[in-house]
Amino acid sequence: MIDHIGIRTADFDRAKAFYDKAMAPLGASLLMMVPPEHTDGVKVGGYGRDRPVYWLSEGAPASEPKHIAFTANTRDEVDAFYRAALEAGGRDNGAPGPRPHYHPDYYGAFVFDPDGNNVEAVFHRPE
Repeated sequence: MIDHIGIRTADFDRAKAFYDKAMAPLGASLLMMVPPEHTDGVKVGGYGRDRPVYWLSEGAPASEPKHIAFTANTRDEVDAFYRAALEAGGRDNGAPGPRPHYHPDYYGAFVFDPDGNNVEAVFHRPE
């Protein structure tokens, strides 16, 4: 149902370094930077697997941090996302593991990004 989403970051280069590492285990990467002549010089980049779906833009973050969950293809990807995100400067908000209170096959990990957003990798099937 959601085609793409974007968030603002106070420090684009710091957020880019974080997401470059955190997204890699999920098979996602920075796929494009919007040319600055189309953004009034603001840095804007899109992450995804086959097309940009998660956009970062330079600017004051929203006053309330967001929660964003990224689909993982395996539990191992969830684990690798969590490790990579912590190594990239993220802060723990829930180690990888089952979350049966959501549903029996829910397996996720949660990390705060540099702007305080709660980012998650989640796998929804039995493994």
